[in-house]
Amino acid sequence: MKDLLKYLKNYKKELVFGPFFKLLEAIFELIVPVVMAKIIDNGIGRNDSDYILKMSGLIVLLGVCGLCFALTCQYLAAKCAYGFGTELRSALYKHINRLSFSSIDKIGTSSLVNRLTNDSNTVQNGVNMFIRLAVRAPFLVIGAAVMAVTIDAKLSLIFFVVSPLISFIIFLIMRKTVTMYKKNQKCLDRAATITRESLEGTRVIRAFSRQEEKTEEFKKAVDEISFCSIAVGKISAILNPAAFMIMNLGIVAVIWFGGKRINIGRLTQGELTAFTNYMTQILLALVVLANLVVIFTKALASANRISEVFSLPEEESGDIASLDENNDDIIEFKDVSFSYESAGDYSVKNISFSVKRGQMLGIIGGTGCGKTTLANLIPCFYPATKGEVNISGINVNRFDSEELRSRIGTVPQKAVLFSGTIRDNMRWRKEDATDSEIIAALKTAQAWEFVNQTPKGLDTVISQGGKNLSGGQKQRIAIARALVGAPEILILDDSTSALDYKTDLAFRKAISADLPGTTVVMISQRSTSLMEADKIIVMDDGEAVGIGTHDELIENCEVYSEIYRSQMMQKEAETNA
Repeated sequence: MKDLLKYLKNYKKELVFGPFFKLLEAIFELIVPVVMAKIIDNGIGRNDSDYILKMSGLIVLLGVCGLCFALTCQYLAAKCAYGFGTELRSALYKHINRLSFSSIDKIGTSSLVNRLTNDSNTVQNGVNMFIRLAVRAPFLVIGAAVMAVTIDAKLSLIFFVVSPLISFIIFLIMRKTVTMYKKNQKCLDRAATITRESLEGTRVIRAFSRQEEKTEEFKKAVDEISFCSIAVGKISAILNPAAFMIMNLGIVAVIWFGGKRINIGRLTQGELTAFTNYMTQILLALVVLANLVVIFTKALASANRISEVFSLPEEESGDIASLDENNDDIIEFKDVSFSYESAGDYSVKNISFSVKRGQMLGIIGGTGCGKTTLANLIPCFYPATKGEVNISGINVNRFDSEELRSRIGTVPQKAVLFSGTIRDNMRWRKEDATDSEIIAALKTAQAWEFVNQTPKGLDTVISQGGKNLSGGQKQRIAIARALVGAPEILILDDSTSALDYKTDLAFRKAISADLPGTTVVMISQRSTSLMEADKIIVMDDGEAVGIGTHDELIENCEVYSEIYRSQMMQKEAETNA
């Protein structure tokens, strides 16, 4: 929680003057019972209507002033809380975007979204309530007790019996609910994860007719949230009835013993009325304080979850901002091994190879053999656990990450497009890319033909996630986006899987002709897509079981030759069919 206080530094005035005006409101509220006592004793007791009207006007004045002070406090609290929330969310979002892939993997995307939205709102509400009530409630308790003592010290002993009883009930309830609020937040994370998966995979769910199962899974998740919330609610619901029961018993005791003190002349009727009002103020303030503790408990739990994100280390970056143009080996792996933090074994083991400028490197292998992991080490999305990954003879860890990735065009396995026009998406690598550069990239990626046929061309709007495009169209636009600006290294992670053989062949020929100086790293399940590669790495269970050209691997690598033969037989069968 302390880590988040720095986002309040621009709202010091609101933090000071907000509680101050609330304090003034509380002072005026404490004066009202005294005025009421005077009206009863001096006005009603003596049948003095002028005095009653004058003092009633004073009560109205005190109420109006209290209202003004309260509204001022509300304004300052809102300004501070929402300003704090805005700065917190901005800083959190900025930090998340700077996290390494490993750090993001620790918490998960759905939980990050939940912390950025729900938890931030809870902390923001905590700040708001702190300014509005954190000073007022304790001051009313203490002030009313002091005022009661000045009226009748013996009768005020009832206060010092009732107040600790209510405080003890509050303590027991808060002790029980703190851990339950934390559990409730985890349940929200689980529901968010299921929601995200279901919405993103809605087509797959319907294709396999799994709607009922996913609905039942979601129902269980929200039922768990409901169960946790109801459990907390049941315990918290004890607070108000128990507090008011003790409060009313306290008022009965005040009236009982106060009546006796009136009979012996130690107390007036007005003072007893004031004493009863102070008793009510104290006990209501304690109830408010209890609810305030509930809010703070939630805010503290959410603040700790947000602090967990801030505690994750940002991606480390070096300071080298240029490549060595004289080094012919643009990519070099030296005995590289890599293991994910949550995994026990290495995903990539003892990989060594080098690629010259302008060459094409192919990577092939079965599912889960480490192809994508190997490619992710080149732009340093993950740092190598062992060994060195060098670009132009320099370890990738020493490069400025932004500068390094500006020279690398990456197309992930899943084509990800963003809502906006095609032109907007194409300018992700190069913000000032001209239409001619964009069109050239689209032509190389075999995408210009269908883009040009759309009524608006480059101004065609892409819906969220590219839902208004086919799989092949999304892949080609994603490839074209990586080609804008002619990157020095192009990584294609199985990015032509949705393309037919003819389009795939045309694309590979276009890359060779249009980008002769670009080093291409192509991951593919198709051996035919890699036949022209200068070097092919055959992956099997995280290890490179073969490195060489297509012809060399056919002769010397059993895994590669099996892949090639099986695909040729399948292709032949499809042709004959």
